[in-house]
Amino acid sequence: MATVKLTVHAGPHNRINCPVSVVVPQSATAASLSAGNREVPCQVEQVRDGLRVDFIASNLEAEQTAEYALELGAKPKYSGRGVAVTQGNDEVSVSVDGQHFTTYCCGAERARPLFYPVIGPYGDPVTRRLATPQDGREMDHHHHRSIWIAHGEVNGADNWSEGESHGRILHRCFDALESGPVLGRIVSHSDWVGMDGWTGPPGRKREILDQRAEWIVYNTPSSVRIMDLHLTLTARNMDVLFGDTKEGGLASIRVAETMEVKRDLGGKIENGIGGINEEETWGKRAPWCHYSGPVNGNITGVAIMDHPDSFRHPTHWHVRNYGLMTANPFGHSHFYGDESRRGHHTLAQGESLVGIYRYYFHKGDATEGNIRERYHDFANPPRIEIEG
Repeated sequence: MATVKLTVHAGPHNRINCPVSVVVPQSATAASLSAGNREVPCQVEQVRDGLRVDFIASNLEAEQTAEYALELGAKPKYSGRGVAVTQGNDEVSVSVDGQHFTTYCCGAERARPLFYPVIGPYGDPVTRRLATPQDGREMDHHHHRSIWIAHGEVNGADNWSEGESHGRILHRCFDALESGPVLGRIVSHSDWVGMDGWTGPPGRKREILDQRAEWIVYNTPSSVRIMDLHLTLTARNMDVLFGDTKEGGLASIRVAETMEVKRDLGGKIENGIGGINEEETWGKRAPWCHYSGPVNGNITGVAIMDHPDSFRHPTHWHVRNYGLMTANPFGHSHFYGDESRRGHHTLAQGESLVGIYRYYFHKGDATEGNIRERYHDFANPPRIEIEG
């Protein structure tokens, strides 16, 4: 069996629980990975350019290197439970090392797919409970549903709210549901449609957009949960106009009520350019935005990170003291307070828009979670040298 040497160069950043992916120019149906005498969980998949290898660099100091041996054809010895992705009725459950993390909910009764609940590092839900009609005015913004994708003006359709005549995002199918020792993947396709389920001439169903959402959850210690979103929106049947509105976000979260800044219980918003709370973060462009606050007595934080390859990176943030945080690259006139600065964008038929985001859940606030450094695990990952 052939062995490939992988040398991971940390570069100028400490690497903690850092997902690593590399394609080696080899072919194999199985492989094992080790560092010295230590077995390292890895996940392999044959792709067009070779064998993609995924693993996690757990602790590598800045400017240091770590060497791994990839034994092609060897059966992995990993005995842990990894990330389990389990399909149910209109939902997919995700567990990490036997602990439930979240559930992807996609039933036809929902305005759009969402993740709920989302379990944080202390074992408690870290997103707000889902609103019901009985909540009335006691709960604001019923359409803020845990973790979701939406936008408020798409070819005139409001696909953000759940008011009268709102649009919908209808789950169509799964491309992949994958479990593994390093990561789990959910790849779904959904249709963006108008208020009556179709748009276009009478009798012709014409979806506005095709949504391909690839969600990746990593096998990290329980103190950290990492979920990546690779989003592709394609204008399938027509040109599509994303309107200039603050009501929307390609990566959204509504945090638990006790985390909200407005409740004055210790909630805090921070962003990648040093802004604090809504007054300094709303509408600002930044590579990441972060919300923290108490959940069942424990300070818990979540960052949404915007990858440099995302549409209009660094994105603007529609983030509020009442618990909403979402990446919105379109609402420029609102964010700048200037009607002449328009953020609308048209996708010609057949064209796509790509957004790449990371949800990072952890203990403590942004400083304790070292979010400024963790962002570079996502945007500027370690360099990998391949020998053999």
